[in-house]
Order: sequence, then C-alpha cells, then structure tokens
Amino acid sequence: MDLQGHRVVVLGGTSGIGLATAESAARQGAVVTVVSSRQASVDHALTRLPGGCDGRVADLTDARAVGRLFEDLGEFTHLVYTAGEPLTMMPMDTLDLEAAGDFFALRYFGALGAVRAALPYLRKDGSITLTTGIAKDRPGPGWAVAASICGAMEALTKALAVELAPIRVNVVSPGFVRSPLWSAMGEEERERMYAEIGAAIPAGRIGEVEDIARAYVFLMTEPFATGTVLTVDGGNVLV
Repeated sequence: MDLQGHRVVVLGGTSGIGLATAESAARQGAVVTVVSSRQASVDHALTRLPGGCDGRVADLTDARAVGRLFEDLGEFTHLVYTAGEPLTMMPMDTLDLEAAGDFFALRYFGALGAVRAALPYLRKDGSITLTTGIAKDRPGPGWAVAASICGAMEALTKALAVELAPIRVNVVSPGFVRSPLWSAMGEEERERMYAEIGAAIPAGRIGEVEDIARAYVFLMTEPFATGTVLTVDGGNVLV
C-alpha cells in the first residue's frame, strides 16, 4: 500500500519532523497540505515540496479557525499532527502554570480539536497519526509537564482508535531528534547534548527528522495498525 493519489494534511508540517513527513508522503505519491500559524513558514515549506502540494495558515489553538480550515480543505485521507513549540524545561520550583497550560493548548487540545474538526471530511478508510514522545517513558527533572502531555497523547490515541473505528488512529513517539524543537537552546549547548545522547544510546547517533518521518508514513500505509504507539528513539528507553 502506498500513498499514490491520497490527500494528506500535516498540521505543523512546515518544519522539523512535520516537514520531513510531508516530503516523505509526497515522495510516496500523496498530495500534501501543510499547515502552520505563519505564512512565511508555509512559503518556505512549499519550496521543498513538489507541485500540486499546498499550504494553509491557521492558529491551531483557535477552534473556529481550525473548523474553517477543514471546511475549506474538504475530503482527505490522512491527518498528521506534529505541531509543537520549542521545548522548555519546567522545574517544579519555578513552574509557570500559565505557560504549562500553553503547552497543553497546542500539543494536546490543539490535536483534540483538530481531530474533531477534521472528522466530517476524513475518509473512513483513512487515518490519523498524532505525536507523543519518550518523556512519558523516561522523564527527568523538569519534565513533569512534557511527560504529562506525552502520556495524555498516548491515552488519547488509544481511546480514539476505539471510538473512531474504522478510521485508524496511531501515534509516533520520537526520541531525541535533531530538530527545530531545540532551537531555544544555544548552539554549543545543543550540539553537546546531541553528541552526548548519541554516544549513550544503542543506535550510536542522535535521530534525524527523516528517521521519524518514516514512522508516520508507515502508520499511514499499514492498514492493520490502529491504537499503535510507535517508538522511534534509537533505543533510548532501553538504557
């Protein structure tokens, strides 16, 4: 099974894992629509995608805007949600509850709202692929909020797989990946982190966005996968 002729909508598809997934799906023959909150990001993404693909601008935390987005897009086959802001550690002694709520607004409630808005237009033989992370499996200090979001996304995936059948619902759980999500860190600190993590895990290197994109495409094209949490972390959770 491939994606030839399928329409794929990637929310958060203009950078990092989302853009890599959009590119990979397009190579499989899909017609891809990428969505971002910034027009400049959409314009940049479209320079890397083949003709026939398009992009839209929408605030994924605005339920009305998301509703209008899917009404305008019409019928499609696969929904991918990779939207997320740069990661920030949030230790309990300095925890900002408002900032924590903002994380949930985009990463969890944004995904939930997108699924609800997309359902009238999503083909019954199609799929939804969400995003979690290994913070739920191996949280460290300062990861309480991130781990909570990741755990919530896994639970949401399994619940939706039951409720929305026969539409398939899955989630990808990336490990540490070289991506714009770490852009809040200084370059030297970021590269040191990549090197240290890569040396410590079984794969022997840090992940690349293309590694993770393959997982999204697999879940879109595997007709017997639903309720699946697909971890792609180079063995990080094992050590």
